[in-house]
Amino acid sequence: MQSSEKKICFVIKDKVSHSLSPAMHNAAYKALGIDSEYIFLAKQIKPEELGFAMQNELCAPNICAFAVTIPHKEAIIKYMDEIDETAKVIGAVNTVINANGKLKGYNTDWKGAINSLLKCTSLKNKKVAVFGSGGTARAIVYGLSKEGSQVILYGRNKTTAENIAEQYECKVYPWENRNEATNADIIINTTPIGREDNASPISVENITEKHIIFDVNYKKGGTQLLNLAKQKGAIVIDGLEMLLQQGKLQFELYTGLKAPEEAMREALYK
Repeated sequence: MQSSEKKICFVIKDKVSHSLSPAMHNAAYKALGIDSEYIFLAKQIKPEELGFAMQNELCAPNICAFAVTIPHKEAIIKYMDEIDETAKVIGAVNTVINANGKLKGYNTDWKGAINSLLKCTSLKNKKVAVFGSGGTARAIVYGLSKEGSQVILYGRNKTTAENIAEQYECKVYPWENRNEATNADIIINTTPIGREDNASPISVENITEKHIIFDVNYKKGGTQLLNLAKQKGAIVIDGLEMLLQQGKLQFELYTGLKAPEEAMREALYK
């Protein structure tokens, strides 16, 4: 089958050059012997281009699905023909299935994040500090609330942070107070801080060996937050684990097949 005849899956984002989703999904197609049927590509779409892309490009018959990343997870909702109930509650979509021109939005972020955390800890009654108030934060807070965690939110956008706190009955504090997160059991960074620089959203003095530090960002050599956490002996979870866990769920939505986790993991960490 020629590549033009394959079912195409995309990841759409503002900056796609460092995306590892194509490598992960294409490795999964190859592992299951369906790489002659599917191909996964990256597509750069700036915020101002989203409307045109949705109405003229991403609903084409040969496009079966696409993953949605920052900054499109909330803005894309208005272009959906249907939204899964969980994604509707969260208010963010990171996965879209094209069924004969009808676009249905899902959210696999929340379960990907929770599954990543559950690999190393229980979450019931744990005090969890979440940095950020965007679509990823919404998904993670949703998951934490289902697990019975005590969530404390530190958002740079006061309005969106307060909206999340009201929806999930969690506490919200000013961004300037985020070093107080040292009192939490788990600290999760959903902001872009550290993705393209060497900054950390919390100072090293406020990280201890008793913490679990989870950064949804990933980059070669690790983010500054996770590197500081390793120095202090904390348990760390990086964005690659979340990418893998939510990507498995996306793969199963795209293909209807069980995701080959080890092949996907190897592609990410190679």
